[in-house]
Amino acid sequence: MDMESKIERLLKELTLDEKIGMIHGKGLFETKGVERLGIPPLKLSDGPMGVRNEFPGDSWVPVGNSDDYVSYLPSNSALASTWNRKLAGKCGQVLGEEARGRGKDVILAPGINIKRSSLCGRNFEYMSEDPYLAGEMAVPLIEGIQKADVAACVKHFALNNQETDRLWVEVEVSDQALREIYLPAFKKAVKKAGALSLMGAYNRYKGEHCCESKELLTDILRKEWGYDGMVVSDWGAVHDTKKAAESALDLEMSVTYDFDNYCLARPLKEAVEKGEISEGLIDEKVKNILQLMDRLHMLPGEHRQSGSYNTPEHQKTLLKAAEESIVLLKNENHILPLKPERIRKLLVVGDNANRAHSGGGGSAEIKAFYEITPLLGIKMLLGGNTRVDFCQGYLADDFLTKEAGWQEESLKDGGGKTAGEKDTDGALLQKQKELREEALRKAALYDQVIFVGGLNHQQDLEGRDRPDMKLPYAQDQLILELLKAKPDTVVVMAAGSPVEMGAWLSRAKALVWNWYAGMEGGKALAEVLFGKVNPSGRLPESFPFSHMDCPAHCIGEFPGGKTVAYREGIFVGYRYYETRQVPVAFPFGYGLSYTEFTYERLKARVKGNGNGAKVQVTLGVVNTGAMKGKEVVQLYVGRKNSGEDRPIRELKAFDKISLKPGEIKNLEFMLDMEAFSYYDEKEKEFRVEKGAYIISVCRSSHEVWMETEVEL
Repeated sequence: MDMESKIERLLKELTLDEKIGMIHGKGLFETKGVERLGIPPLKLSDGPMGVRNEFPGDSWVPVGNSDDYVSYLPSNSALASTWNRKLAGKCGQVLGEEARGRGKDVILAPGINIKRSSLCGRNFEYMSEDPYLAGEMAVPLIEGIQKADVAACVKHFALNNQETDRLWVEVEVSDQALREIYLPAFKKAVKKAGALSLMGAYNRYKGEHCCESKELLTDILRKEWGYDGMVVSDWGAVHDTKKAAESALDLEMSVTYDFDNYCLARPLKEAVEKGEISEGLIDEKVKNILQLMDRLHMLPGEHRQSGSYNTPEHQKTLLKAAEESIVLLKNENHILPLKPERIRKLLVVGDNANRAHSGGGGSAEIKAFYEITPLLGIKMLLGGNTRVDFCQGYLADDFLTKEAGWQEESLKDGGGKTAGEKDTDGALLQKQKELREEALRKAALYDQVIFVGGLNHQQDLEGRDRPDMKLPYAQDQLILELLKAKPDTVVVMAAGSPVEMGAWLSRAKALVWNWYAGMEGGKALAEVLFGKVNPSGRLPESFPFSHMDCPAHCIGEFPGGKTVAYREGIFVGYRYYETRQVPVAFPFGYGLSYTEFTYERLKARVKGNGNGAKVQVTLGVVNTGAMKGKEVVQLYVGRKNSGEDRPIRELKAFDKISLKPGEIKNLEFMLDMEAFSYYDEKEKEFRVEKGAYIISVCRSSHEVWMETEVEL
């Protein structure tokens, strides 16, 4: 029987109660099945960095067995930092296979919301400030997940760019910014990757909650993009039974245990029986869920592939992803890579050197099968020939002391807040001083010092935005004094969002950015520091000097009040910094290598006419250094003499290539007219303006290597 016939037959046999049981949670991560018809429950799971630990159906207190330890993946920010589509696909396969191995049907990943501000608490779960990069990395990740008969659930649709008051904040954004910045990655996930499910967002847009939004879910997603997958609410994002029933939402989930009282549960049945809501609306939702089940081979008579978790193959993939995610930001005097034979005694300073991060962050938390910290990775690599000692350096919060069941409270007070200033009592200040002085005293006795600091999941956290970009725990003072005492100290920042570094950046000769790099992160970091791996990560977002340089703060609003106005429009991230010539600490796309690359022979020509025209771009890349390495070739497009209404340049193509010393590779990019288009609010469509365009080959959004011009 074909899928449509099968679904129609099942739909005719389902009672109203059975249908309603399928469109809302009967457990925290599970719907109700229909055993008499062979329809199984739908089982969902967080999250983006691995399959979350097991919960009972009606409690947020973990089951606590030993069978839900899983592989810990690099965060989406780390994955985007690789700029490696194939690697994203392989990581997707790991996540899909592990979800299937744990018996899950839907994995709530990836998160592809735009990083509008550096202060958003969930930025570590998202990919980029740039919609093109986010979309290009999300597509293979989704495809990889779904190879395992598991549905990727792309989130959060849409405009979910802050945690403060996330349940009720009204987003005010122009249609142009919506179409050019905030929707393209979702569109690519739906139309190119074929994402089987999608999660609505918490916030409001045009007076409607996103999970009840006619414009977002019906007009854009279903009608314009032709999406026929399943749409699930974020947990607790549905507020009105009639609006949810009439929207294109299929499944309501929440954090509370009163499952029969969900909007799409008993209240929906009562409304149908009173004739207030048509049962046909429920049928459409059930059809989409049954169609998802059929695509995942869950219905009777279907063969579904099995999964696996915690395999050596998965660990190898995640090590590779961690290696390519690390970004070398500074390397004056070629301090890196370090040479083990020259170091008899090594001091590793900083709480993050000895801290595991997998158990924090909110719904991204998991039970990691293992997690190699930087300290462990360094000791494993050096193998005992170098004495390695550790000094904490600063006192950090322990995010793992957060009470189990925090989710039950997560819908209160608007669903999120901005963190306030921590009390700095005398005892705490004294303890920080003692730890700092101990580190400085010891540093003088060692051949080499590596500092590993940054943020942890007390700052990079669901439900809480940061008040600023400042480093916590008095780290600035410690780093500055370490650099004065040992000028060749290697500084490593481990975090999911940019931090202010101005207090010591000019003094640091070697600076490495590490993200939350997964279970193999410490090993990957050690390999980069000691030259076993040539760093090839590039920043997927700009690093401003301060959050007040960010357009969301100096032009628009963040986090706003009852509303948040995106007055910066399309000028998000590097589009603002480059066009308005605002200096940043490190630009979008930036990253160094232990070797050198040069570009040559850039050419561009138009092929074809009209909307079907393409621009062929060719160039050569040469490794002119002495070490094998990987280069990320970035292609930007800008309208010549565009004025103030358009960004000076926008990323439209990239490729990551590996080159041996002296090797040359020739690259070709084919840009279609979408790469030159803009959204016309009056005509309500994308258009290409005729005239001259500049095509730039860049090392980052700021460093233009070569340019050429084409006429359209």
